[in-house]
Amino acid sequence: MTMEAIRYADGTISYPGHPRSRDGAEPVETIELSEYTAEIITWTTSTATPPGVREPNHLAFVEFDVDGESVRAIGQLTTGELETGDEVQPVPVDELREPGAGIREPESQDWDGYRFEPV
Repeated sequence: MTMEAIRYADGTISYPGHPRSRDGAEPVETIELSEYTAEIITWTTSTATPPGVREPNHLAFVEFDVDGESVRAIGQLTTGELETGDEVQPVPVDELREPGAGIREPESQDWDGYRFEPV
């Protein structure tokens, strides 16, 4: 499982990656974000979640500093006991939601991903 960002020829970094940067630059490198820590920019708790998603579901926008370049991501938190400015790290999770609870066939989806936990 990976949490890859893309560095482009113009020096910008994007997560998730795209075929080109906003200015049209081509990808030159992948960066594994799970090797970095991030800072919580803002967070919220959802108590009305989609089928198969845990309730309450704690979510955060986080910011990684990768070689002086800001890279932002959104994701679930492992706990609701965090605040803006706290440092977190991505941790792999086998199932971000219950595979059988949605309307799609479970085999057609990837259910793994990352949550952010306190450092």
